Amino acid sequence: MKHAKKDWHKIAIPSLALLGTLTLFGCQSMIRAVGMGPPMGSGQDIADSQDLWNTLERAQLVGANARKSNPYMGSPPHGKVLETLHQHITVNGHNGMAIVKRNYGGPGVSINSVDANRSKYLKAITVMFKREAGYDTKDKDWFWAKYKPNGSLHIKEKMGMKIKLAGRVAKGQPEGCISCHRGAPGGDFVFAGGIHP
Repeated sequence: MKHAKKDWHKIAIPSLALLGTLTLFGCQSMIRAVGMGPPMGSGQDIADSQDLWNTLERAQLVGANARKSNPYMGSPPHGKVLETLHQHITVNGHNGMAIVKRNYGGPGVSINSVDANRSKYLKAITVMFKREAGYDTKDKDWFWAKYKPNGSLHIKEKMGMKIKLAGRVAKGQPEGCISCHRGAPGGDFVFAGGIHP
């Protein structure tokens, strides 16, 4: 009996660790299932972002064969130098405006250096895609995604979760895509002139 009292922690500590892990996983799954989790990064958001990327690549708005436009000086939270393209595209049967912003940064970045070597300075590709009516009525039905140059999604850590930046990114937050773009002139969430969703 003395032996069992001494070794109680060899059983209790791993059991508590397992219980804690299962509880955390279960809570995260439940939060997402009942819609209490972040309004971004769900399985559907990720699938939609992949379909969107593939369509943008075929339209030559992203990827190795992407069309070029004129780089210009940017500002936070986007890159120091930016490049914006837009086009109506069809994703999964829905036609909508896609606005693609290439975000450039790093040591030595300038309009001339980006023009000479885009891939060296490309840090992120941020995309707004106008979804079907009712997708997110309050925020003008925009789908948001932040991609790495290879087409994978950027990730944000929040509440112990790693959330892929696709969907209604930062909805309801005081900072982020939606809250910033809500201030665009004309109320259409678009800052760039000459783009009409």
